[in-house]
Amino acid sequence: MVTRSPRIVIAGLKGGSGKTIASLGIVHALSRKGLQVVPFKKGPDYIDAEWLSRAAGHPCFNLDPCLMKKEAVLSSFVARSNEGDLAIIEGNRGLFDGIDEEGNTSTAELAKWLKAPVMLVVDCTKATRTIAALVLGCKVFDPDLAIGGVILNRIGTKRHEKVVRSAIEKYTDLPVAGAIRRLRKDPLPMRHLGVTPTDEHPDLSRALESLKDVIEGEIDLEFLQKVATSAPPLETVDPRDNEDNLKHGQLPGERPVIGVFRDSAFQFYYPENLEALEGHGARLVYINSLGHDRLPQIDALYIGGGFPETQADKLASNKRLLNDIKLAVEAGLPVYAECGGLMFLGKTILWNGRKYPMVGAIDWDFVVGKKPAGHGYTVLEVVEPNPYYQPGTVLRGHEFHYSRPVACVNRPRGSFACRVLRGAGFKENLEGLCYKNLFATYTHIHALASPSWAQGLVSAARSFRQQKGIISQKSGGC
Repeated sequence: MVTRSPRIVIAGLKGGSGKTIASLGIVHALSRKGLQVVPFKKGPDYIDAEWLSRAAGHPCFNLDPCLMKKEAVLSSFVARSNEGDLAIIEGNRGLFDGIDEEGNTSTAELAKWLKAPVMLVVDCTKATRTIAALVLGCKVFDPDLAIGGVILNRIGTKRHEKVVRSAIEKYTDLPVAGAIRRLRKDPLPMRHLGVTPTDEHPDLSRALESLKDVIEGEIDLEFLQKVATSAPPLETVDPRDNEDNLKHGQLPGERPVIGVFRDSAFQFYYPENLEALEGHGARLVYINSLGHDRLPQIDALYIGGGFPETQADKLASNKRLLNDIKLAVEAGLPVYAECGGLMFLGKTILWNGRKYPMVGAIDWDFVVGKKPAGHGYTVLEVVEPNPYYQPGTVLRGHEFHYSRPVACVNRPRGSFACRVLRGAGFKENLEGLCYKNLFATYTHIHALASPSWAQGLVSAARSFRQQKGIISQKSGGC
């Protein structure tokens, strides 16, 4: 499988350098010119990825060298990039920042895997000629990395731009693609977990249009396309050659139905995860936890992460749905919940001094603090039997939460299936709270990093569906 799609990586010298604003503006501007841009986000990010998806009008996919093997990254990228005219990959942190001093999982390393040139976004606040020294350092630090040009960010005046541009072009021989002025108002306001999610932004369309206008007036888009076109062909193994696609040969009526909560409270889903569930034979039904007051007929439930705390009042008032979920858990419905989904299944959420009742399927309250309680990559070892993973399985994921669990009874129901090898986890190096067919964890899983996840959830859904059919037959139902 080969892609010849033009592609560029947009990177920065550090987090907060402006690469997200540059990426969104460029993606949206090129999309408005009629190009089908396929966006990618490096690392375990949901919010930036969703913004990129909205800017492109095309799903954004994550590429994570820390979680995924190189073959999985390349296969995903090649297959996805062939869907469009141009691929744009937004990096994370600084260009060479990884999990070790070698930078093995850095944006630079990903760019080399993808044979993609890098556009370097540089924050020029209170600096001029020094910016050239920083850019030159990036250029010579790794001779195997192709840096195609520089985008200046937070430029104050025309003179400021002229001095920085001249210094870079004189001392580094790298072209400057343009300059983004210091914005009076941030179109992407920050919140306790980063950028405000698209579902909660007061005027998403206007924010994207304003970024497009900034880019079109300041950045040479034709030059960016020329740099992207310089990327050579990229070849990899077609993942479908070895894919165990369980939906082939199945009748539609035999497909288990998995409910997925998707709304402003629960937003964090990798598109690859949803595709993997469908690829293993499931039919997905989307449920709005704020608008639907009953749980539909499903064979399993997947509750991703999100912001149940910001929507706690609405969630708590939807009492019929909360009761339906609790009864379903008690009846053995397979439920897989991550982070925000875990909090939703607890007794209460304490947020900004108020306590909100939730599902109550597990005997834990969740207290949302002002600082992260867990943040970063996680490694879990499955040590106990559970409905989804074989003991001995090692799961690699990530966590980012401000909440901490507090037991609301002396002996909470359930047990923990996983031992934490890296990360904060649930409590005392334990993770994966299991109760009946419920599995709840702070760790977010990516299907390309943990292929057994989708198979396990669909298998549990199929078993539950068959069990319902047997009970129905015994009771004389149809």
